[in-house]
Amino acid sequence: MADILIVDDELGIRELLSEVLEDEGHSITLAENAHQARSARLNGEHDLILLDIWMPDTDGVTLLKEWHAAGVLTIPVVMMSGHATIDTAVEATRIGAFDFLEKPIALAKLLKTVQAALARSQAQKAWRAAVAQAQAQAAPVEQAPAPPDPLEMARAALAQIDLDQPLREAREAFERTYLQYQLDKEGGSMTKLAERSGLERTHLYRKIRQLGMEPSKTNPRKAVA
Repeated sequence: MADILIVDDELGIRELLSEVLEDEGHSITLAENAHQARSARLNGEHDLILLDIWMPDTDGVTLLKEWHAAGVLTIPVVMMSGHATIDTAVEATRIGAFDFLEKPIALAKLLKTVQAALARSQAQKAWRAAVAQAQAQAAPVEQAPAPPDPLEMARAALAQIDLDQPLREAREAFERTYLQYQLDKEGGSMTKLAERSGLERTHLYRKIRQLGMEPSKTNPRKAVA
């Protein structure tokens, strides 16, 4: 049926719970302290943990916090105690405990809680399996191509300038490349371009039109500021 880890420092409690749950068809692993519980958790696959709060080495709430912090609290944990306060039960539930059983544990309450916890465990396993299957079947996401580097584009444009042409045309080609580079670098902001180039915005707009660069089309990625 299910593999249940029982953690309790009282021999009588371990024997009683083990006998009852084995009669229900479950496989039982026993631990009498937190040290043995850690070892059992590392070396076995369990569907449910019944965890006593008061133990000689490490109390159950502290152990629950430890498992929660380590990210290994992947199965339901039912806390047990005959001396715990309501605050302790609330804290354990807040950390991640599925439920709380007060000692002496009534047989009907035990079986009902175990049944509900195992139903939760099966649901969690089914969910993890479905997620793993979906991830395995999903096609690798293609990375979007990196945007062109403005500096590399400017260098390529400068290399195409014909140095044998008249100075005026060569200067205009350089200015066009310079202004386009700065616009690309500044995300199309005319305000930042004016600051970078040292030109007033009115003069800058006039210069751009003279060079055949429409202000609204100088940077298609962003509207001109």
